[in-house]
Amino acid sequence: MTSTAPMPPDVSETGPLERHVVAVAAVVVLGAVMTVLDSTIVSVAIETLGRDFGSPLPTIQWVMTGYMLALAAVIPLTGWAAARFGGKQVWLFSLALFIGASALCATAWSTESLIAFRVLQGLGGGMVMPVGMTLVAQAAGPQRMGRAMSIVGIPMMLGPVLGPVVGGLVVSNVSWRWMFVLNIPLGLAALWLSYRVIERKPSMRAERLDVFGLSVLTPCVVAFVYGLSVLAERGGLDEVRAWGPSERAPR
Repeated sequence: MTSTAPMPPDVSETGPLERHVVAVAAVVVLGAVMTVLDSTIVSVAIETLGRDFGSPLPTIQWVMTGYMLALAAVIPLTGWAAARFGGKQVWLFSLALFIGASALCATAWSTESLIAFRVLQGLGGGMVMPVGMTLVAQAAGPQRMGRAMSIVGIPMMLGPVLGPVVGGLVVSNVSWRWMFVLNIPLGLAALWLSYRVIERKPSMRAERLDVFGLSVLTPCVVAFVYGLSVLAERGGLDEVRAWGPSERAPR
């Protein structure tokens, strides 16, 4: 009986990542880190926003809650959109939407307008992370996906930590509006680099959009995220608003 000698490891698994893969990962980090920062950067400016707009704390907190709910609401749609229109196209669209909404947030004139613009910002930001991960996976290939994802994952872990730090520096030294203005040059740079670096792949024939499933899944995801936000705020499962809408004032 003849034995088969073990195959040597593929050079592509152990060799360094190509410059193109590293460039795509760097562009994705630049674009996605803004959405992660904006999930926490506003937390230190809540009191300042409430004072400037003359809004009570429960109302002004929707500047954060609205962003997080919109971020979660659009995620179920992202996979279908990327398959239908192409990952690069959806990535560029979501970045452009996030940048435009950031500019609108910087010019907000009332609590209601800021909340509405933050929701719009969250709709763009919710597509950035999953589409960016897909682009990195496509560029790296299945054999080196883990190594490429580590380049993206480490900066993403620092985003929630750096958000309050950056927000505190902005609020302490300049207007709170600069928290959103900072996204514009970074976003435009990410948009231009994405257009140059990321390859455009033909869109696949996506399955028909499950409208019924999406109409059920999206509200459930939003309700779940809202419940978690109430638990984080109130700190107990006995809070009525964590289980459903309630007009009863919390004690």
